[in-house]
Amino acid sequence: MSSLESSGEPFDPRRNVLVVLHEPQNLVNIAGVVRGMANMGLERLTLVGPAEFDGHRITGIAHRTDHIVDRISIVDSLEEALADTVYVMGTSARARTAQRNYGHPRALAERILDRALDGPAAIVFGREDRGLSNEALDRCQDVAVVPTTEEYSSLNLAQAFLVIAYEILVASGRDQPPFPTGKRSVGPATGAELEEMYGALESGLDYIDFFKSRKSESVMRTLRTALSRSELDGHEARLLRSVGYEMRNVTRRLQDDLARARDRPPDRGDTGRS
Repeated sequence: MSSLESSGEPFDPRRNVLVVLHEPQNLVNIAGVVRGMANMGLERLTLVGPAEFDGHRITGIAHRTDHIVDRISIVDSLEEALADTVYVMGTSARARTAQRNYGHPRALAERILDRALDGPAAIVFGREDRGLSNEALDRCQDVAVVPTTEEYSSLNLAQAFLVIAYEILVASGRDQPPFPTGKRSVGPATGAELEEMYGALESGLDYIDFFKSRKSESVMRTLRTALSRSELDGHEARLLRSVGYEMRNVTRRLQDDLARARDRPPDRGDTGRS
């Protein structure tokens, strides 16, 4: 299979990731997995001997998932489900005594995506009440174990699936737009902007006598250390610069008002008597 789509975009290996539910007992759990598949960009689902199946009910629970439900494959055996796969990852609530290639989902996510570049790569989940049998796990090259507390290790089928599918999404590097930076974001503050900001803050603090009982060098060094951790952008640096200037300007106005009050002649109605 070519690693490039006809559009010229790199092939998304998630298209070759096959989700296999072995003997699922509850239709609601199937719907939960289908919804998680839509959330995480997976589209291929095979059911092995489901206890119940109704595509209309599934889409009624997991809305707007017809593109997945309409393509669901239902087979009679795990052997049939895995016949064309080049890699199989099983799942288990905990590592068992049998020697297997156990791993956590985060570590195995990249592996399944790498193998999916060569052909169908399956993730197999067992039935809700007892998981995968040892015979089923024998068909798996790796076994994913989702970390949980020892006191309560059991996960719902859809929950376990979503944890693994999330790690696959993250490992794929797709469908993850950057967080919004805000309308005022202008990129990192330059050295000149930062120095002007620190100068304004130092001047403002000096005007309000903040350094009267503190060393200005020590205070400013602490401020530099703290603000450096914030990785200020240009807008933020200018805002803090304005704070420094405003401290200075307000203090100057107050000082001028006091000076004018001292120089103002007594009110004519003032007789000078107490």
